[in-house]
Amino acid sequence: MDKRLLDILCCPVSKMPVRPLGRRELDALNDAIAAGKVDTVTGVAVRERIGEGLITTDHKVIYRVEDGIPVMLPEEGIGTAQLTGFPTG
Repeated sequence: MDKRLLDILCCPVSKMPVRPLGRRELDALNDAIAAGKVDTVTGVAVRERIGEGLITTDHKVIYRVEDGIPVMLPEEGIGTAQLTGFPTG
């Protein structure tokens, strides 16, 4: 993802900056999705693996990236509190 775009993106709710998910974070998220243990912040089950994502710098919310486009909608965020043992970084 373009560094300039990353520099201006932030969580639409908390205004916290975001960074790309690391490989370990992405793997842990996708393992939890495969196990049926991931919901969006509005309670909708996440059923499809995520190929790329952004996480707030406070490690609280993940936003998926689809075809290189960040989906920064508040209702599409994935709270990390539901992910037991979620790595950071």
